[in-house]
Amino acid sequence: MEALIDAHGRPITDLRVSVTDRCNFRCRYCMPAEGMPWLDRSDLLSFEEIARLVALLARLGITDVRLTGGEPLARREFPRLVSMLRPIEGIRDLSVTTNGYLLERDARALVEAGIDRINVSIDSLARDRFHEVTRRDALPQVLRGLEAIAAFERVRPIKVNAVAMRDFTEDEVFRFCELARSTDYQVRFIEFMPLDGDRAWTADQVLTGDEVRALIEARHPLEALPREPHATARVYRFRDGGGEIGFINPVSEPFCADCNRIRLTADGELRTCLFSIRETDLRAPLRAGADDAELERILRDAVWRKELKHRVNEPGFVAPPRTMSAIGG
Repeated sequence: MEALIDAHGRPITDLRVSVTDRCNFRCRYCMPAEGMPWLDRSDLLSFEEIARLVALLARLGITDVRLTGGEPLARREFPRLVSMLRPIEGIRDLSVTTNGYLLERDARALVEAGIDRINVSIDSLARDRFHEVTRRDALPQVLRGLEAIAAFERVRPIKVNAVAMRDFTEDEVFRFCELARSTDYQVRFIEFMPLDGDRAWTADQVLTGDEVRALIEARHPLEALPREPHATARVYRFRDGGGEIGFINPVSEPFCADCNRIRLTADGELRTCLFSIRETDLRAPLRAGADDAELERILRDAVWRKELKHRVNEPGFVAPPRTMSAIGG
């Protein structure tokens, strides 16, 4: 079957699937303190619907699937979905992005279901500051979850993601350096993007990857590692020993030119860019009885129109109506 390719010649091999818009945190860069109205459960794609779409997309060349939310572990029986996707032919890499709050509970079930890798979002390693950004006093539980999944050596790499925010993350940098140097976790700093629920994002709140790297190199010289094709992160190792630090710089250094990703929201909308203004409804044709040929036509048409770039730094940029929690991380 002919692979998925957009109008700019980029092959599409990476799928991010949001399984829920619900989250047990209220991170200030993601949603308001009071939360947001959740989707009705009937609006969510069922596990069977997700598995059908993933299987079809795998036949069209998707090889990497990342399950996200909201908080994916908040979806009831989430490990069962992992076990449904694991046998799909063509899926080489099946991973999860989580805030870690329920990871201690679910680590073994996720491993037995067949996950390959995991990303855990942690924005501070100081309990009071973690509470400040997430609005939840949950750091000890998250760290226990991280240790629980790390006990399973087959789940590697384990990546710890921190959103870099000016006047906050500067004081976190060296705590994260020590985490990277004392474990085999790869710590990655992600530039703050205009996807917050409060719609308060401004460019001057972005602590750029270059600024974070300069802070680190003043104390710990770094050495760049080769960038893998389509990788979102620029990864470095500490010159004097083990440990890796990555920088994901979508605002200051967009990596759109070789973007190979599409996204499926929890309610069945296909998004061809994190910052897409338009979406393609897959839930309606699924539930109306569309066969695979019809779904393939819809998918190919949407992917062909994939955006060339997100235009965050350009005049006239318009943020998408959905926030990060509703799109899927």
